[in-house]
Amino acid sequence: NSWPNTPDILTEFLQYGGRAAFVQRLVLAATLTANYGIYGPAFELQEHVAREPGSEEYRDSEKYQLRDWDLTRTDSLAEVVARMNRIRRANPALHSDRSLRFHHVDNDEIVAYSKSSEDGENVVLVVVNLDPHWRQAGWIHLDVEALGLAHDQGFQVHDLLGDGHFRWHGAHNYVELDPHVLPAHVFLVRRLDRTERDYAHFV
Repeated sequence: NSWPNTPDILTEFLQYGGRAAFVQRLVLAATLTANYGIYGPAFELQEHVAREPGSEEYRDSEKYQLRDWDLTRTDSLAEVVARMNRIRRANPALHSDRSLRFHHVDNDEIVAYSKSSEDGENVVLVVVNLDPHWRQAGWIHLDVEALGLAHDQGFQVHDLLGDGHFRWHGAHNYVELDPHVLPAHVFLVRRLDRTERDYAHFV
């Protein structure tokens, strides 16, 4: 199980990373392991104030009081959490850890990894900018065999988180992620079908 936060621990990364840090940790927790959980309202509402400098305890911890949460706040991450949960339900590749494979990126601030379903039909590639403050870019050097692709094959990636469509080719592909927009891609990998319907996505 992965937990981006808990009732007991408010990491320094969440204290100072802003909204992007919460989204990064959500995507990592929801995709790296087969099961994940969050300390709900505090995470959705981006609680980030510590009890004192250097502490990893919440200033207003529910360990010592009952909190009345305003879950309708416009800055809530509830929709992003719901979207990630829909992605998890719809993609069998994310239901297991056995196929987890990391892919090299020439920028240490970006991590890329993939998972595949047992039948190889569902392949998800996750790319996360680990820097919550600055745009990061780099080349991913894919293990194409882990994705069920040939070395010189063209293919499509559909970002299930941001809803973008991209056409990639072969093992080396460029990514650029602005944490103030979305710090991660959750790509569904599709072998390139040269049909008119598929082509319309890219025109």
